[in-house]
Amino acid sequence: MTDVRATTVDIPTEDGVADAYLAHPADGRPRPAVLFYQDAYGLRPHLQAMADRLAGAGYTVLVPNVFHRLGRTPVVDLPEFIDPGADPSIWERLGPILSALTPDLVRRDADAYLRWLADSPLTTAGPVAVTGYCMGARLALWTAGAHPDRVAAVAGFHGGALATDDPDSPHLQAASITAELYFGHADEDPSLPPEQMARFEEALTAAGVRHTCEVYGGARHGYTQADTPAYDREADERHWAALLDLLKRTF
Repeated sequence: MTDVRATTVDIPTEDGVADAYLAHPADGRPRPAVLFYQDAYGLRPHLQAMADRLAGAGYTVLVPNVFHRLGRTPVVDLPEFIDPGADPSIWERLGPILSALTPDLVRRDADAYLRWLADSPLTTAGPVAVTGYCMGARLALWTAGAHPDRVAAVAGFHGGALATDDPDSPHLQAASITAELYFGHADEDPSLPPEQMARFEEALTAAGVRHTCEVYGGARHGYTQADTPAYDREADERHWAALLDLLKRTF
């Protein structure tokens, strides 16, 4: 692991400025770029720590505030330990925010994020990788489908609603994706039942997408998030090993 430098940056988008967390090796040399999509709880210290760990492995990591249309981080004030079971109002506040982030807005923002990374002196020329958590796994797929020429690898962990009946369901991006995919599904995840897992992998296989989908036994939705009750240390370390292995193959 190398020393890491981190800062907040502002990214111009079609709908205003998106604040983002940027982490990179402290030597300032250009490194392969990773676009890191948040979970539903938003950009916060735990995600910053994850980005720092990834940057320490030799990457320039950008974590945008995907809720930027509603304000800068934090868009919603949350406790240091996030437990919706103890405070149901958390989802009452987040629900409308999540619903407002449509696939079209995600794709529009992805243009800006990828353009910013391409122009940064901290990134190498060439393709990028995208990783996403919870809802971020969907955002990663929409980004890869819209930018097959830019995205070489996609990782998604405890992603929900990946293969629904919605006409813009993420699994329908498979025909446009050229990246290699790795998805680590949570075993105990009502947002991604077994029939959706099967539909998701069937779509990838039919489209000829290089992919690996694994089910993390006993893991709950959110298993990588140490500031929630769903955290599972064993599953989290498995996720890190899989993510870094994918990035090594990519870059």
